[in-house]
Amino acid sequence: MLAVTIYNMEGNRVSEMELNESIFGIVPNESVMHDAVVNYLANKRSGTQSALTRGEVRGGGRKPYKQNKIDKSRAGSIRMPHWRGDGVVFAPKPRDYSYKLNKKVKRLAIQSALSSKVRSKEFIVVDEIKLEIYRTKSIVAMLNALGAEKKTLIVTPSIDNYVFKSANNLPAVETAVADSLNVYNILNCDKLIIAKEAVTIITEIHSQ
Repeated sequence: MLAVTIYNMEGNRVSEMELNESIFGIVPNESVMHDAVVNYLANKRSGTQSALTRGEVRGGGRKPYKQNKIDKSRAGSIRMPHWRGDGVVFAPKPRDYSYKLNKKVKRLAIQSALSSKVRSKEFIVVDEIKLEIYRTKSIVAMLNALGAEKKTLIVTPSIDNYVFKSANNLPAVETAVADSLNVYNILNCDKLIIAKEAVTIITEIHSQ
């Protein structure tokens, strides 16, 4: 079995726990992880960009100059794409960039991402991540104690406003809930700090 050390928020070793090897101990599939990240970023795109084509720009119905006997180009409209204030060639229009991934692909991708963090020793399990008040200093103290001074993802079993809002003041720290964890967030951090209970929830979700 795959065993990891459990720490408390002060950085002290508390105990050990065994991880499910089928989720946290597989050989990471880079191709599948890439597909999942591309899918996540595509689904986040708003797709609201828009520009006017030549047919949508107002004006340009009259020929600007005579066809012959004048020292000008033989322009047919002032709304041709190479004129100032003209329409755009192949103008972007609002569209939906989102698409779905196969469930098995999504599951393999998140298992690969979690396994890659465990392999690179960037996976830190904490017995309980909890605050009684809004206090960013407590989050900073935990990060320093656990050696997570760079980009960090904190994962809790459920929404904890004290933890989330305290961590929001730190630009290099992201927060997530165990049942909404995604591949992009996992791979986009240098350290993954996860509550012990959140590990159990992830195991239950992705072992089905």
